[in-house]
Amino acid sequence: MTQPFSYQSSFILDKSHFGECFDESVQVQTPITLYRKGALLMLVGAALVMFSELNPYAAWFIFSLGILEIVSNHYKKSWWVARQMLSKVAKAEIRLDINEDSIHISSFYNDNNMQFSDIELITPTDNGWLISHKNNRHYISNRCLNDSAKAFLHAKISH
Repeated sequence: MTQPFSYQSSFILDKSHFGECFDESVQVQTPITLYRKGALLMLVGAALVMFSELNPYAAWFIFSLGILEIVSNHYKKSWWVARQMLSKVAKAEIRLDINEDSIHISSFYNDNNMQFSDIELITPTDNGWLISHKNNRHYISNRCLNDSAKAFLHAKISH
């Protein structure tokens, strides 16, 4: 008789974890789609400055919004990681429990139990797993999983 699968681990939400989470879960965009809105705002702002009787402050404001949009897209990862490090969950210890029925992720601030029957998609990445559950995506790093837990999640993909 085989024993039901059960795995427990814990990890700390630190800067390296947040960086890995961003790298593995962000959806890659081409530079054209990434910077299109900023370039358009800059062009509209420049056209209003040069060819319009609109208040110059408003035109320069639109131009500046375009620059800000381009800069924010360029530093998107740094900005996201910095925001996470300033949040209350930074440096929190996370407990991960995986069993036959569910993935349970808990900390002092959050308690999330995902039943495998409710999980829509499990996607392996280079460094971990993306779990799509009720319109949310969760990331589990391979750093906190042993080989049997990785094999178990891989087997769940096939089902």
